[in-house]
Amino acid sequence: MPTSPSEKQSAARHLSWKRVEREQMSPSLVRQYVSAEKTTIARVELKKGCVVPEHSHENEQICYVMQGALKFRMPNSEYVVRAGELLVIPPNLPHEAEAVEESVVFDFFSPARADWEAKQDAYLRGPSKSK
Repeated sequence: MPTSPSEKQSAARHLSWKRVEREQMSPSLVRQYVSAEKTTIARVELKKGCVVPEHSHENEQICYVMQGALKFRMPNSEYVVRAGELLVIPPNLPHEAEAVEESVVFDFFSPARADWEAKQDAYLRGPSKSK
């Protein structure tokens, strides 16, 4: 199960990605995440061609591409973010992402992703769209 702040945390938590649940969100996207009281970090693996459909959320997001490359589309802009690069996405900005290469990314969110905890993340679940 994802690690969440459901219980009041009074001590530090030492974790390993090897022990954080891997959620197969679609045939081409695997997500792991850990939430604290005010932030969420996610590790996401995307196969080449995987498309995360347009969506928006109240959370500020910083996407760090560890491996591969993602193309982000927003209403008035498009960015290709490659390994070692980051993209800062303001709250409520509609965006879509496409893996132009096999990719591993880390996404940082503030506030924590309550919608993920509540399983209100249908845009990530089910068959992956490809372009």
